[in-house]
Amino acid sequence: MVKRLVLPHEFQSVSEQLNMSPAIFSGNHIFLSGMTGADMSGQMPEDPEAQFRNTFKKIECILREANVDMDAVVEMTSYHIGLRDHFELFDSIRLEFFSKPYPAWTAIEAAGLRREGAMVEVRVIVSAHYGG
Repeated sequence: MVKRLVLPHEFQSVSEQLNMSPAIFSGNHIFLSGMTGADMSGQMPEDPEAQFRNTFKKIECILREANVDMDAVVEMTSYHIGLRDHFELFDSIRLEFFSKPYPAWTAIEAAGLRREGAMVEVRVIVSAHYGG
């Protein structure tokens, strides 16, 4: 099966630096790498709300490059540092970005994430043939 890179210009340098793809289009799906709460310049805010919003904004940016929107997300996995401490805040921000029918979702408490200071990392799978 053929796979195609989804690479918004905002992710060019980090993609090259880490030798990874922000997203891969394969078959009828787009698979996104995990996104943390750093802003587009790479700065990691200490504020959980800012991190959570940045995470979803970066996912939106990648999906926009692939010509789909957040409604096309069919599955989401979120990895959290301090899940119980910030679950309600994370969930309220999540609901600003998704509408019914919501994607399938698994939330996992993690011992650590690759990016120093990150409180969450989110990966999604998207249906490239979403019809609404």
